[in-house]
This record gives sequence, structure tokens and C-alpha cells, in this order.
Amino acid sequence: MQQPTREPGRRETAGREPAPLPSVDLAIVGAGPCGIGVGAAARKAGVSAVLFDKGPLCSSLVGYPPFTTFFSTSEKLEIEGLPFVTQQNSPTRREALTYYRGVTRFFDLSVRQYETVEAIERGPGRGSGGFRLRTRRRTGAETIWQARAVVVVTGGFDAPNLLGVPGEDLPKVSHFYREAHPYWDQDVVVVGGRNSAVEASLELFRVGARVTLVHFGHDLDDGVKPWLLPDIRNRIKDGEVRARWRTRVVEILPDSVLLRDEDGGSIEAIPNDWVLALTGWKPDHQLLLSAGVPVDPKTGVPEHDPETMETPVPGLFIAGVLAAGYDANRIFIENGRFHGGTIIGRLRPGMAQGSETAQG
Repeated sequence: MQQPTREPGRRETAGREPAPLPSVDLAIVGAGPCGIGVGAAARKAGVSAVLFDKGPLCSSLVGYPPFTTFFSTSEKLEIEGLPFVTQQNSPTRREALTYYRGVTRFFDLSVRQYETVEAIERGPGRGSGGFRLRTRRRTGAETIWQARAVVVVTGGFDAPNLLGVPGEDLPKVSHFYREAHPYWDQDVVVVGGRNSAVEASLELFRVGARVTLVHFGHDLDDGVKPWLLPDIRNRIKDGEVRARWRTRVVEILPDSVLLRDEDGGSIEAIPNDWVLALTGWKPDHQLLLSAGVPVDPKTGVPEHDPETMETPVPGLFIAGVLAAGYDANRIFIENGRFHGGTIIGRLRPGMAQGSETAQG
């Protein structure tokens, strides 16, 4: 005899109707700085909200190298006017994580860490059941949530921009850099021309790695932090960091890397122990696509109204870096932190003040 199925997220007792689904005015998918900004704006407006994240709070910042210093000054990273006090003008990674934990506590935000939103579906109407979200915790437990509106603010760091060359899957290749010590006395190729590649090259040089910086451009990118430029240019000038401009990696071998000169077409093999392909990251659009939101295949920008951040799916919004598509230099914490106020301004007229608190 077939056993009756139980809808995930519904608590049933013998002889009784299933318990109601946990519900909230606003479900926020992503608990980075911009997601926290949306949650804080909702809290100030009396709109109940829950933040979900597949990792920890501010998971993208957690992944930064331990001694990272932000380009932005601290006041440009503040959420809803809560002061961000730092020792220097620009905060460190550690100070930023401390601040955003403090913001979360100050606004008493409900954050469900390590809980992945696997699907967003339209509910039966635009009332309290406007959307249903299926989530999964690390234990494997599934829950179905109801939300009147949803904001997807998952950032732009879900998948690396691959080189697309043979050997990229070798264990010696990484698209992620944390610290220099493991590379002492090693031959390291760093691929890229932005801040992450420059900072990694300088740190690697200082611990005693033999560094080759490979970039397809004629020079470093324009957005490199100004205080890094004299340092890296002097290291390159003195031959302490070898630079290969207008050059691409064409193959990665266990003990070497093949480089192609983009101007002359010549191939050069150099000794190599490790490759750090710091070529940037891109967002994962699958959740939005499955919810019916079109994404421009060229720019990676989800279709939305920039005045309200609402997508063509009524009640479904985007915020933060995700709205910039593949151009991560267009939206960042400095301007993405204001998306919350924009979204709540759009939602608030349709949501009663003092709305019910999320259950779970």
C-alpha cells in the first residue's frame, strides 16, 4: 500500500489539519552586505523579513584573503545610517565582518545561514501566499516557506570565469587565493590584471615565491587600487615579479605552463608549480531563470525595472551586484546597499504596518 506523501515544511499530527507553512512578508535570498541592507530597510518599515544564505553571513567577504583592505571608505559601506567606525579610513575584512554582524544584531534580523533556496514558485495569489520557496538545510531537511514578495540578492561570485584551456582541472590550479605562505619557494603563475591578481602577486613575491603575472591586456586594469600601483610597477620594473602583457595561458601541464604572445603568436613554456587564475567570477542565474525571470545572455543582467528593482514577475525583485550582470564594477556595496530602500518603497504601500513575524 502506498504511503501518503507529506509536503515538506508542513507539520502534521494525527487527525488534524497540516500546520500552516512558515510565512513572512519578504523573503531575502542572500545574506551579504546588500541583503542585510534589504533586511534592515524592511525592519525599519515594519515589514517582516527572513534572510536565507547557503553559506554564512557575508559569505563572499569570508572568502576574501585575511588581510584584505577595502577600496571604499567605511562610511560608504554603512547600512541604514548605522556608523561604521574603523581604525583607518578604509576598513579591513575583519572590521567589515564585525560591522555587518553588528548591523544584523542591531536590526534583529532573522538570518537562516546554511539554508539553500532551491526553488521560488508563484503561489495561488498576490496575498500572503504570493510565493512559495523550497529550502534545504545542511542536514538535508526541506522546508516550504510562504512569502508575499521575494528579493534575490545572491551577488556575483558563484562561479569563476574559467580560462577554458587544457589542464585547468589539474590540482595545482585554483581560481581562489587566500594567503601566500603555501607558495613559498614555488613557481607561481598569476592570471589576471585586477586587484586580486595584483595583491596576490605582491604577497607571493614577499614570501619568496617566483611570480609570473600573465594578463591579456597591455597593462593593469584601470580599477587597480592606487596605493598598489607604485608597488607592483616597481616590482615588475626590477624583475621581482615577471609580467607577461598581451599574453594568454593556452595549456597547463603538471610541471609547466604554455603561454601565447597575442601579438606575435609565439608559444613559450615556463616552469610552474601552481596557477592562480584570478580572472573574476560570475553570478548563478538558475534560481531566477527557473522562477521565470529573463536574463540577457550577453550582459548577464536579469530583466528588471531599475527604478524599483522589480523583475517582470510581480513581487520578485533583485538587488546588489546581481543586478550588474557580468560587469561587477558597476554595482558593489557602495551603491547596492541602497537597493533595500528602493524595494521597500515599492512594497510598503501594499503591506500593512506591523505585519506578522515569521514563524519557523
